[in-house]
Amino acid sequence: MNATRRLLSPRNVALLLVAVLVVYFLLTARRAVVLLGTGTPVGIALGLTVLVLPLIGVWIVVANVRFGMRTERLARQLATEGGMPDTSGLPRLPSGRVNRDAADAWFAERRAEVEAEPGDWRRWYRLAMAYDLAGDRGRAREAMRKALELAEPDLS
Repeated sequence: MNATRRLLSPRNVALLLVAVLVVYFLLTARRAVVLLGTGTPVGIALGLTVLVLPLIGVWIVVANVRFGMRTERLARQLATEGGMPDTSGLPRLPSGRVNRDAADAWFAERRAEVEAEPGDWRRWYRLAMAYDLAGDRGRAREAMRKALELAEPDLS
């Protein structure tokens, strides 16, 4: 079970998805070159359009991978400092998700920490974890971006 968990870690899944996207982007770019090679106005227009899509996709992938790498750096630093919160004691549902009431209570504690000291990236990192536990991934990413912004001088 442990080997399966490691194999399906978020990092490995992300790497697999990036590899699949790279293959897709290469195939799409190849199709764009073929369309450009037709020499017809419609073929050229379609080729340019098809070529732009992989470029946008590459930009999105790079931005998200970079975000993940920077987030991992913060996690390592926070763990090294002994500031990584332990959520293993929170009650969980059979699915493995944290019980909603427990997640909300844990979130309220993290939110109070941020309100007490809004300039500390460590508190924003923990708030991002709380948002994630509560199932609000959008706000979790926003809080993590704030943590990264505040931590930038520490990471240099």
